[in-house]
Amino acid sequence: MNNKAHHMTRNLVASLIVLLACVWMGGCQSAARPTLYQKIGGEAGLERLVDLFIQEIGRDKAILPYFAKANVSRFRQGFITHLCDTLDGPCDYQGDSMIQIHTGMQITEADFNRVVELLINAMTEAGIDHTTQNQILARLAPLRGVVIKM
Repeated sequence: MNNKAHHMTRNLVASLIVLLACVWMGGCQSAARPTLYQKIGGEAGLERLVDLFIQEIGRDKAILPYFAKANVSRFRQGFITHLCDTLDGPCDYQGDSMIQIHTGMQITEADFNRVVELLINAMTEAGIDHTTQNQILARLAPLRGVVIKM
């Protein structure tokens, strides 16, 4: 065996020993980055965020009329599931499309922007850091075109 092959074999054996020790000692931490869902605290964090967002909407005189006929508990559950799916959580949103939900609502750009502000307020109150907030907003940004009246 040449020197290079011997070195590679020794590295492979060392890696296997580390892996076996890790498994034997009760598991290894995954090197995978946490999802946005995990970054906001999983299910509990997501529910808190949505509840804070609903409170923000309830206090906003410009936005509240858009929700006048909404079933709040249905909206809450749908938004939780939608965000969970969007943020790589363990959910699969099967509800109405954003086009179906927003058709006929005549949402203006100013009102859309105000809803984004309310979501940012809720994320801040929930203790979500600004980097994670920006990542969440980037995931939601493509919805702008289907929500605002054209």
